[in-house]
Formats: sequence, C-alpha cells, structure tokens
Amino acid sequence: MFMNLFNRQQNSRELSTLLVVSATSFLGTFLVSAVNIALPSIAKDLSLSAVGLSWIITSFLLATALFMLPAGAWGDRSGRNRLFKLGLLLFTLSSLFCYLAPGGYWLIAARFLQGIGAAFTSTTGQAILVSTFPAEKRGQVLGISVASVYAGLALGPILGGFFTLYAGWRSLFLIAAIMGLLTTLITLFFMKEEKRKVQATKKSDRTGTLLFMAGLLALVYGSTLIPSPSGWALMSGALILLLLFWKTEERTELPLLDTTLFTRNRLFTYSSLSALINYTATFAIIFYLSLYLQKIQGLSPRDAGAVIIAQPLMMALFSPMVGRLSDRFEPRYFATAGMAICTSGLGMLAFLTPTTPIWVIMAILVWVGIGFALFSSPNMNTIMSSVDRSSYGQASGLAASMRVFGQIISMSVVTLLFSVHFSDLSMDAVPVPQFLRAMRQGFFIFFLIGIPGIYFSFNRGDVREK
Repeated sequence: MFMNLFNRQQNSRELSTLLVVSATSFLGTFLVSAVNIALPSIAKDLSLSAVGLSWIITSFLLATALFMLPAGAWGDRSGRNRLFKLGLLLFTLSSLFCYLAPGGYWLIAARFLQGIGAAFTSTTGQAILVSTFPAEKRGQVLGISVASVYAGLALGPILGGFFTLYAGWRSLFLIAAIMGLLTTLITLFFMKEEKRKVQATKKSDRTGTLLFMAGLLALVYGSTLIPSPSGWALMSGALILLLLFWKTEERTELPLLDTTLFTRNRLFTYSSLSALINYTATFAIIFYLSLYLQKIQGLSPRDAGAVIIAQPLMMALFSPMVGRLSDRFEPRYFATAGMAICTSGLGMLAFLTPTTPIWVIMAILVWVGIGFALFSSPNMNTIMSSVDRSSYGQASGLAASMRVFGQIISMSVVTLLFSVHFSDLSMDAVPVPQFLRAMRQGFFIFFLIGIPGIYFSFNRGDVREK
C-alpha cells in the first residue's frame, strides 16, 4: 500500500513537471513563429528597414545566447526550479512590454528581455525533465517536450497570421503575456523546489562569463557591420575574446563551460556540432518564406501562416514517435537521415521563383519538417545520454546554446545578405529581383552548411557503447 502511494505521488510529480515544461516550451516557440509571420506588418507600422526588421528576431536570439550558457551552470548550483520560475516571470513581463512598445527600438529592447527569460526556462526545463524521469523514459519524454516546441511552431504561423490580420501584430504579445501569466501561476502551484545537497560556497566564474558575453556581443554585432572595416575589427576581437574564454575555462575550478565535455567526449561533441549546423541551416526558412509569401506571392498574413504551418506540423506529429524509437534503436541513424532530408530540402528552396506553385512550397516544407523530426529528438537524447547525471544542467545548457548559436548564425547570414543587397531600404521598397536573389543565395549557403552536419551526425558513435 505504501509503495502504491509512493508510485502515485511520483507519477503525479512526473506528470505535473512534464506539463509545466511542455507548456513553457510551447509558449516560447509559439511567439517566435507568430512574430515571423507578423514581420511585414511590424515593418510597415514602425517604419523599420529590412536590416532593422531582422533585429526583431536577432535581439531575442542574442539575449538567449548570452544567458543560456550561464543559466545551465547557475541552475546546477542555485536550483533549476527556482531559475525556471524566474525566467517564466521575466518572459511574461517582457511580453507585456513588447505589447506596449511605442517604437522599433523599444520593441527590440523588450525582445532582448524576452530572450533572457527564454534562456532561463529553456535551459533548466530540459534538465528538470531528465532529472525527474528514469532513463528508460528519457527519449519518450524528450520527444513529448520537443513535440510541444513544434506544436508552438505549428500553431504560431496560422494563429499569428489570423491575429495579425484581424487584431494587429501587438495582439500577439498580449496573448503571450496572458498565457505566460497563467503558466506562471500553474508553475508556482505545481512545481516544488527540488531537494539539493548543501555545497560549500565557491566563487562563480565571473571572468569567464564576462569574456563569453563580450565575445558573443562583438561577434553578432560585428557580423551585421560586415563588409565595413569596423565589422571585421569587431569580428576579430570577438574571436580573441572567445579564445581567451576557452583558455580561462580550462583552468577554472567551477567553469561556466566544462571544456572536457568537448575534449574528452566525442559523442557529445559531434552531437552538439550536428545541432549547431542543423539549426544554422534551417532557422531562416520561416523568416525568408514569411516575407516571400507576403511580398512576392501576395498572400495575407493568415494565408502565409497556413502555408508555413506544413513544416512545424510535421515536426509536432513525428517527434514523439521518433523519440520513442530512439530509446530502442541507435539514435544516430535517425538523426543522420533527418539531417540529410533537411539539407536536400534547402537545396530545393534555393530554386523558388515568383510563380512557384504553393503546393510545391508546402511539399518541400513537409519534407523538411519530417527531416527535422527525425533529427531533433534522437540528437537531444544522445546529448543527454552522453554525460553523467551531475552534468545534466551543463549539457542541457550547451545543447540549447547550440540551437541558439545556430539560429544567430542563420540570422547573421540573412542580415549580411540584406545589408549587401538592400542597404537601408524598407521591405516594401526592395525590388522583387533583389529580394529573390538574396533569398536564393541564403538558401544555397544553408544547403552547403548542412552537408558537414550529415558527416558529424553519422560519425558521432553509438549511445549504447557510451
């Protein structure tokens, strides 16, 4: 009887944790994909240039990247659940600030705050799931979590387009704030503080944190200034700062980045590189197609969202099934097939024309969505299975950082191409041939980037050997 009671309590704790983490995963990606659909309306309302418009996305990603890696270490030391709740609260408040933003720069600043909140929740959320569930359920649970991410991506375009068309783009942030408030209340009620062993107080890695943040800031901002000399100077300085960061971490007692995960763990290293390459190659698809479908094909935000939904819908449908299969069969085979499918889809998108039929675009998006579903859950399962339990927070933070770093690189490529082709022109003023040239070049670059990802995914090694 006692054991039955214990099992019911344990099952209740597992279920509530899964629901809360999945809800926050859904919320973050829902807003990201919805904002992509609303970009043309935001540009017109706030008089943003094409380059300024890209910063609506980049500022969120930059903040997430800056704080995601420190969040993994902070969560391991001060409590993952506590940091998770703080991140959700910050995300909710910043969503309200986005709704009230009077201009483009204010919106970009509010999006930066949103990115900090997302860093806290996304990093600690995966670690909380993995530490709550037994190893034999890990792939299935991560599959459900990934499915909630893709459900947000799937509903974001169609609902984002609907609300943008009938209630304006600001309504998206108001919805996010309301959803965030409800999720915060549920989290405070259901998610209890985890029991942690009291450790002796040690100094945090402040030097490493400062070097990492300064280097990443210089890298991202410098990439937006290329090909000017100041852009190259910032990029060079960024590489020096990041090299100093790596050297500092090798000698620090409590490092922000455990470099041995990369230098002594091939399974972790190759899986992380595969994630970095996959997200670099695929993130800009929705950004490009949102503009292409509305500017070139003349679709409304609602109809553009209905087309783009094809990709994340496939992700949401297939991720849980692939996650379960990755518990039974070697994950790298699923991930490698997924990477190959995504790469081939990018090659197809590089040939879009003003008259490409909508059904062809949707077919390509379905193909890419299936590939992403095959890749994501098995790859995350491999990353978390390649480290010890004490490093879950660090591994989760690094895995999430690879995703965000890839997204930043992806948007940096877009921003660079926009700067070269459009300069300071508004999106409405950009000639169709110039936009198509920039978009095709972007997809071809991402196709080339995806090719080495296939190699790293296949040659990572087997989880069962680890």
